[in-house]
Amino acid sequence: MTEPHTPSDAEQPLSPSGCTTGTHAQVTGQVQGVSYRAAAKAEADDLGLIGWVRNTADGAVELLVGGAGPAVDALLRWAETGPESAEVSEVDQREASAEELASLPQAGFEIRR
Repeated sequence: MTEPHTPSDAEQPLSPSGCTTGTHAQVTGQVQGVSYRAAAKAEADDLGLIGWVRNTADGAVELLVGGAGPAVDALLRWAETGPESAEVSEVDQREASAEELASLPQAGFEIRR
């Protein structure tokens, strides 16, 4: 008799929202005033991700994103270029902390002010 399939630890939700992967990213360059946040939200929505995007006081854009690993990776690849009018210098990313994962919205991707 075979054992029933159980998801690996990598597939287990990491947060109450059900995310399996969470990443925090800081995007620098000419990324404010070029619709970066709106474009990031549209991209995240298309990928079925949850999280938020906001401008920072130092001129960067900050993202906290959660979801399935391949979709999170796709958004991070997109972030390296952003919308057509952006000029991205760098995307500094790290794994989201447990506290950040717990703070993710239950659904949807938000533009924060």
